Amino acid sequence: MSSLWWDPSGWPMSWWPMSWWPAGPPPLIDAAAPADAPALAEIHAACFARGWSEAELEALVADPAVDTQVARRASPFGTRRPVGFALCRRAGDEAEVLTVAVSPHWRGRGVATELTETLLRRLYAERVAAVFLEVDAGNVPALALYRRLRFRQVGERRGYYAGSGGGHALVMRCDLR
Repeated sequence: MSSLWWDPSGWPMSWWPMSWWPAGPPPLIDAAAPADAPALAEIHAACFARGWSEAELEALVADPAVDTQVARRASPFGTRRPVGFALCRRAGDEAEVLTVAVSPHWRGRGVATELTETLLRRLYAERVAAVFLEVDAGNVPALALYRRLRFRQVGERRGYYAGSGGGHALVMRCDLR
């Protein structure tokens, strides 16, 4: 018998007030700012063989046709460091997801799902009819995510990632209307 007047050992973890610790609360999703470019470049370099530079990312964030959503660490201490981001470019009633990148330490926590769903909701609200993306055919977690979000394969680009040691890309499409 416990010496405490209450025994939390029998409680489900969801009832425990600090059940999210040490992983922390889920990240907050908001629009990226040009000042985020250094952190975004660092995340992108950790995720891909050919990372994008700070200047490239700063130009994309500043482009009015590009929507950049960033996942920020929700910290009780006030730091809001980016842990992932997603970029898409709109053209008429179509859009292309340019990249979804999540810091290796934050993978497996649903960050990529939240980022991609946020982009899709925003594109739907802007009356975009179809969203396209290319994904490495060997990237099993990304393929699972995109298929869960109703993307379907509509093409293939052989040797697309050949310069970075990868293979071919699958072209995927999601109809929003």
